[in-house]
This record gives sequence, C-alpha cells and structure tokens, in this order.
Amino acid sequence: MTIALITGSSGLIGSEAAVHFGSLGMDVVGIDNDMRQVFFGPEGSTAWNRSRVQEALGSRYRHEEIDIRDRDAVSALLRRFGQEIGLVVHTAAQPSHDWAASEPLVDFDVNAAGTLNMLEATRQHAPEAVFIFTSTNKVYGDTPNLLPLVELDRRYEIDESHRYRDGIREDMTIDASLHSVFGASKVAADVMVQEYGRYFEMRTACFRGGTLTGPNHSAAELHGFLAYVMRCTMTATPYTVFGYKGKQVRDAIHSHDLVTAFDEVYRNPRSAAVYNIGGGRFSNCSVLEAIQLCQSIAGRELKWTYEDRNRVGDHIWWIGSNATFEADYPAWSLRYDVPAILQEIYDANQERWTA
Repeated sequence: MTIALITGSSGLIGSEAAVHFGSLGMDVVGIDNDMRQVFFGPEGSTAWNRSRVQEALGSRYRHEEIDIRDRDAVSALLRRFGQEIGLVVHTAAQPSHDWAASEPLVDFDVNAAGTLNMLEATRQHAPEAVFIFTSTNKVYGDTPNLLPLVELDRRYEIDESHRYRDGIREDMTIDASLHSVFGASKVAADVMVQEYGRYFEMRTACFRGGTLTGPNHSAAELHGFLAYVMRCTMTATPYTVFGYKGKQVRDAIHSHDLVTAFDEVYRNPRSAAVYNIGGGRFSNCSVLEAIQLCQSIAGRELKWTYEDRNRVGDHIWWIGSNATFEADYPAWSLRYDVPAILQEIYDANQERWTA
C-alpha cells in the first residue's frame, strides 16, 4: 500500500490532504505536535481537527507527534516506512509575521531547518516520493507594493495596463525587498525544496499560496484571515484592521482547491516546479469587503477598529496568477470563490464557535 506522509496533518491544508489522499485508498501517516497551540494559544489548537481526521480515515490513518525540528526522529520515521512512501506533503510551519518577529530562532528552525530535515530524510529513505511544499507569496517580500496601484472606494487595484493585471506571476523577483522574518525563513525553505529537485533530481514542487482558507482553519488573530473575520463576526469578538485603510486585497483559495492541485502534481510530477497558487481573479477580496460579506452571511455587525500601522512586510495588493500551474495541469480548476468560502466557514463552525 502506498503511503502519503503529511506534516501538519491536523492543520487546515494538512488535514484536507490527509482526508483526500486517504479517500483515494492510500495509507496516511500524519506528523503534527500541535505547535499551533504554542504559537497562538488555546484558540489555535488543532487537536479537534486531528480527531476529525482520525474519525474520517480510521485504520488508514497513523498519527505521529513528532517535531519536524527533531532531525533524528524525522529520519527514523521515514526510514521505518522507506519506499512505501509515495508522497510527502509538507505543510507544517510557523505561519505568522508577528510571531516570527518575537521568536526568530524558533521560526527559522521550524520553517527552514524543519523543511531541510524533511527533504534530506526523503532523499535518504524515499527518494522516488513526490515532495510537495506549501510555500507562500511572502517569498516575494514587499515587492508587490511597488506595483502601480489605484485606490478605489473599498479596495486597491492594479493599473489596468500592467502586465500583472490578471495576477502576479512567478517571474517577480524575490530579492531586494522587506520580507518579514517569517517571509525570510520561508524563502530559505522554498529555495531548498527547489535545490533538492534540481541537484538531487527529486520530484519536488513549491506552491506559493496567497490566502489559504477553509472551514477547518483553527483561526487566530495572528493567522487565518477569512476564518478569523468570520469567527469574530459570529462571536461578537472585536476585530482590528491593520493599515492600508482596510483596502488591502488578498486572493483566497479553499483548502479543497489547493489539495486537488496537489493531486494533479502527485499524478504527473515534475522536478523543482514552482507555482503561484491562489484564488486569482476568480476569488479575492479586500479586508473591508470581507467584513461586509461576513456581516451579510452571519446577519450581525462586526465590532472592528482601525490601526493605521500595517504589519511589517504586508502586501497592499496580492492577486496571484495560476497561469503557470494551469498550463502544466489544464484539467484543474477552482471551485470556490470568496462568498462560497465564507458561507461554508459559517455553516461548518456555528456549533463549535458559538458554543
């Protein structure tokens, strides 16, 4: 039986990947030690999601509470399963700008060194496995903020004549920009995943996502934009908008749509592939637009305040282009746009968030 090894298996993308590949008949080995609770406190814990995955997959799921910073433990695990591993989906990460700045060493050890541990263990014990890495659009630093942007009533937009009108492509430079500590650690991981693909001829892919979202997000203030806005709206929790007049734009991709992209790569892998991936022009919104949508869906007002200081390295406008991925995998398409995503988040979490 082919094994899918998934790090961060109790998180948003990891859990979606676990259930997806398990439903295809693969055995799933999940690595997750609930570091999200350490990063974001009890509300960030993924323990509830681990239970959901275990219930969904039953005997096809094996959970390992390994810290990916523990090189020996990671190596021993991959040695145990060896050539049975056909797929590695590496989603485990420290995902917050703000948290990274407070603990740079931990951030780098998790994001960069942890990724290297996974790559090397895969090379040593399962070199034929497809290795998929969830990178981030933050590898581009604040370069997107240099684009010719136009301020509209509720959002920023790019000048209609610009070559990135339909979305930012992978040819944007990652150099000479302010990344944030988090962005820098993800750059290191991203480049190393590419290097293992080119230098060691492994089948690797980096997905540079925008806003990754869905109903199974353990939303917290420091991470989980759409889910957290909806959670605050539903629970009357005050929400703070940081900078750019709330007009900053994000594209948003549902965890299901991202994992179906992973599936395409698993079935037809390349080496050292790099893809911007997100909602693109099909699924995007500003913070103000997200608030308006959440209020409409939940039928109640969100209590929010504005702080003029933006988060360090934050993007004013990010709509990514999926064109490179779509050219390589023309059968793939997006299913969920922002209103559909928010409606599903609302429907799935009424009992859990309002209890």
